Amino acid sequence: MDLGQQLLDLLIGALPTVIIVFFLFFFLRWAFWGPLERALAERQAATEGARKQAEQVVAKANEKMRQYEDALRQARAEVYRQQEAGRQQAVEERNRIVREARERANESIRQAKLEIQSDAEEAKKALETESERLAEEIARSLLAPQAGERRA
Repeated sequence: MDLGQQLLDLLIGALPTVIIVFFLFFFLRWAFWGPLERALAERQAATEGARKQAEQVVAKANEKMRQYEDALRQARAEVYRQQEAGRQQAVEERNRIVREARERANESIRQAKLEIQSDAEEAKKALETESERLAEEIARSLLAPQAGERRA
């Protein structure tokens, strides 16, 4: 049993070392690893919080960008509507001016036709009067020598 006794002596001799190792392990865990793990956990939480906060800021920025783009799109659409309304108004004004010019031109043409018709009627009357006068004069000049020959 010498071997058993030696093993027992070895275990009893190693017992203070094992106790010191366990004590050192718990002490290091309490004094070093515990605060280190807390610091790492706090750092992880802060990093995660900062990442989440950054994601929220990015999301808010994206939302504001979308709102800005929507507002810009609406403003452009409004400008295009106003331009189209102005263009339509200009086209209507041009059409009105053209219509009035046509009406004035048609009225001028009608007046000119009436004047030409009136002038033509006056010219016909003047020609009829002049033709009657010329006919009488021709008839007198032709009949006058004959009347003079009869007298002689």
